[in-house]
Amino acid sequence: MGNASPRLGTAEIQSPVLDPQMAWQPLPATQWDENAARHLLRRAAWTAQPDDVTRAIQEGLPATLARLFPAAPVAFPKPKLITTLQEDTPDFAQRVRATLPEEKRLLQKEARDRSQQALFDLAIRWLQFAALPEHSAAEKWTLFLSDVFVVSSEKVRNAALVCNHFETLRNHSFGPAPTLTKAVSRSPAMVQYLDLQESRRNAPNENFARELFELFLVGESNYTEKDIKEAAKAFTGYRQRFGEFNFVPNQHDPGHKTVFGHTGNFTGDQVIDLAYQLPAAGAFLPGEMARFYLSDEPLPKDLLASIGTWWREQGYSLQALTHRFFGSRLFFDLSYRANYIKSPVQLYLGLVQDLQLDVPPLPRRVLGSFRQMGQTLFAPPNVRGWVGGRNWINASTLNARRLLVQSLFSPINEANLNADELAEIANVRATGHDHFSMEPERLKSFSGLTAEQLADRLIDSFLPTKVDDSFRREVRQFLADDSQFKRPIDRIRNAAVTLLQSPEYQLC
Repeated sequence: MGNASPRLGTAEIQSPVLDPQMAWQPLPATQWDENAARHLLRRAAWTAQPDDVTRAIQEGLPATLARLFPAAPVAFPKPKLITTLQEDTPDFAQRVRATLPEEKRLLQKEARDRSQQALFDLAIRWLQFAALPEHSAAEKWTLFLSDVFVVSSEKVRNAALVCNHFETLRNHSFGPAPTLTKAVSRSPAMVQYLDLQESRRNAPNENFARELFELFLVGESNYTEKDIKEAAKAFTGYRQRFGEFNFVPNQHDPGHKTVFGHTGNFTGDQVIDLAYQLPAAGAFLPGEMARFYLSDEPLPKDLLASIGTWWREQGYSLQALTHRFFGSRLFFDLSYRANYIKSPVQLYLGLVQDLQLDVPPLPRRVLGSFRQMGQTLFAPPNVRGWVGGRNWINASTLNARRLLVQSLFSPINEANLNADELAEIANVRATGHDHFSMEPERLKSFSGLTAEQLADRLIDSFLPTKVDDSFRREVRQFLADDSQFKRPIDRIRNAAVTLLQSPEYQLC
């Protein structure tokens, strides 16, 4: 086997041939089986652990969807560094205003450094939270919403605002979409990111209105430049101060605006309501879901129009949409099985769950891998978010993915950790979460299996694709051959690493 990967090709995605009405009907109960459960868990969450697959089959599809996508997700505990940053901001800003220019520059650098450290801490703690199976689907859904309602820490430059933006998405993630969108328009991070902070009555900034229509609600070609200019007036006066939303009446344009053919002295909320009256609003978010969860290729317009009409009739309930989308015949169509490239986030968290590891509280060790794989947490490249799909893979990022797998089979060298990192490791170990790598001791549990049993366990647990008999035989022969390694445990380790580095493991 060596470093070779399975001799399998990536299946080309072909649009399913389904009637627009039939496509969104529930999957028949007779088709809810182990393969379907694996597909749901790998696409809706990070991976498909055997126990979770068994539970899903026993519960049935409707009950599983209700569990994965509840009415209200579990709250994410706000990290201490974020809370401290948020609480100290007013006093810190006052100090900056009261100092001389040279001291002011030093204080501003200190503020940037504190925010960066808080952002690193936020990323680690979110990964730890999202890695728990009971949170996986809801947190992936929050991640999806953040890829629609995009902000970037690189422009916002305040980790507390970024954290609060994600909290806004999470808090409204399964309620009515118009309510979520209105909350997003008041998100201090969004106010900062899309320049509402500078939008004045006499000089409306059009950035937010443009992205609201193009990237958040209805998509290109469903609005005019006049709609943008008029809508921008409705959002004048939106401000944030020390992480709190403020509406400034004397900077708001209270006059008449004409948006989507309607005229009135509209507020920002009323403009959002007008947008949701358009048929394009019903089809837009399902289209984004298909891009994030199903395929690089856009769904046919008639399929999106069909679910869009249905969703409008449900009052734009996001929970109803998730249950319909992830429970549909279309979602389970064979053309979407085991052929979608995992994002770096899904790859990492899937590995953590597949190997039953804990996320170490070490930003230097963990977050560098994300940067090398092309997905720096909380810093999408632009307002369009992560493109994803085939764009995740090139020679550099593929090598980074291989190195990530190797790192998870290498123990942490604590001699290279600083005092703060050692303290964090000790704190986490005190809670019993100290499985940070697949060390030899942890692999010994596999040593009692025969080569055939071990090969089947590794292949069936890790790979989403069906492998042919010749490949399965090759893995069994490799594991049965004692000549290449001094210790049987090394043979097990090498086989697991090779499978996890394979092209097939990059798919879900």
